[in-house]
Amino acid sequence: MSSLYENISLTPHNSMGKKERAGLTLMALGLLAFLLSFITFAGPAMPFLSGIFFTVAGGVVYSRKESRWSTGSMLLIFLGLISFLFLIFRPSALSPLLISLFSFAFFVLGAAIYIFFRFRKGEAGIRNNGITFSPLTRKNGALAWVLAVVITGFYIMLYWFPEQIHGLILAVDPIYGALFGKSGLPESNGGHYNPWFLYGFLYTVAVLLMGSRFMLKYRHNRYQLLRTASVMFFQVVFAFFIPNVLAALNHQELYFHYFWPLDYDVLFPSSIDTLMSGDSLSHFFFWWTLAISFLAVPVLTYYFGKRWYCSWVCGCGGLAETAGDPFRHLSDKSLNAWQIERKLIYLVLVLITAITALLLLDRSFDLFNESTSLAFRKGYGFVIGTVFSGVIGVGFYPIMGSRVWCRFGCPQAAILGILQKYFSRFRISTNGGQCISCGNCSTYCEMGIDVKWYAQREQNIVRASCVGCGICSAVCPRGVLKLENGPLKGKTAIQINRNEVKILDEEPIG
Repeated sequence: MSSLYENISLTPHNSMGKKERAGLTLMALGLLAFLLSFITFAGPAMPFLSGIFFTVAGGVVYSRKESRWSTGSMLLIFLGLISFLFLIFRPSALSPLLISLFSFAFFVLGAAIYIFFRFRKGEAGIRNNGITFSPLTRKNGALAWVLAVVITGFYIMLYWFPEQIHGLILAVDPIYGALFGKSGLPESNGGHYNPWFLYGFLYTVAVLLMGSRFMLKYRHNRYQLLRTASVMFFQVVFAFFIPNVLAALNHQELYFHYFWPLDYDVLFPSSIDTLMSGDSLSHFFFWWTLAISFLAVPVLTYYFGKRWYCSWVCGCGGLAETAGDPFRHLSDKSLNAWQIERKLIYLVLVLITAITALLLLDRSFDLFNESTSLAFRKGYGFVIGTVFSGVIGVGFYPIMGSRVWCRFGCPQAAILGILQKYFSRFRISTNGGQCISCGNCSTYCEMGIDVKWYAQREQNIVRASCVGCGICSAVCPRGVLKLENGPLKGKTAIQINRNEVKILDEEPIG
């Protein structure tokens, strides 16, 4: 028996050796150098560069071989964040181009390395390990609230106090100038900072970076790869390059993948006048918007459901599907949430339809004075177009899930949902006999649909809110769910109210 314990020491084992202590010492020196660079008003370049050197060196020395990629990626992300802080609080201390390159290069490279090694190793398959326990992604997690406050605060400054983030605007201005030959600084914009290139740039980087993460995570699923590549393409080309190229040419920015009522003011009389008094491209955009809004939307939704837009084209959906993927399980699946969703989203649709109709009637019959018309336009733009879709829609990702705007407020989703429920061939079919009630489908539905409820009853899922992302099918271990298009006849739709469950169509398919 004694031989079993002869190598066991009863004294506490200190796992930190000289190598680890040296690494921590170097990283501490790096942090001290960064602190000096913040408080040094003359010549902060040397402390800043020294901080980068000591932090990287310390991380390399401290890290173990098996976790070196993880430590290195975290260090790069940390250095990127430090550089961002410099851009915000000390924008004139160092070369804007230098710090801009440091911040974006470090952050993007670090995130890319982490994503690659986190999701690329091992067999292909969906990994959501620990997602409901992490303080960043669990419900009401401490870091989730911190992140929500940071994102919400950024949107507030972006919309109403852009001068407070002039360091960030200054940081991307060299990129803006290199790509499009213009400047977003006050001297080039009537004395005001132009924050919209900054927003578009960060938005696009987020979609590309987190889209790459999504594609690695779901690399075994062809449908997820195709639709993610689609939203990345539309974000880069239609939401970023085309509008900025037009702006660089002193032309009105045009977004060809947004149309009424999501692009809510495009049919306002003032917008129509601007487009119709412009060049041939502006004329084309006006007729393009009408054709897409009232012809293409019904036809495409009939054949493919609302997924053709919400999960393949839309920029809001693109950010939700990529950057919002870690938070999709946070959507509320309760009946109360569904009742609020149904009332709120159609209220917004009625509101924008009424405002658009009233303004067009006012143009012909002079119903209101100019101040009333302006109040209609500005009021909707502030409450719905800014606060709801931007500040709440993205800022609340870590608290309410990734589809807050799409689920509760988007008027485009409301129209597509009505068409999908009553006039579309799209449905999610179920093979309930194979269902083991694991609940994965309901857990990871970003639109708050209790998918398991339908699967257990072998009912096709025909919901106005479903965006056809296909994640419910992807996470099902038994192949119970299938996204498909079929004939309208026999498409089962279930209407759930507070006091009743009503089956709208029970005819068998075929």
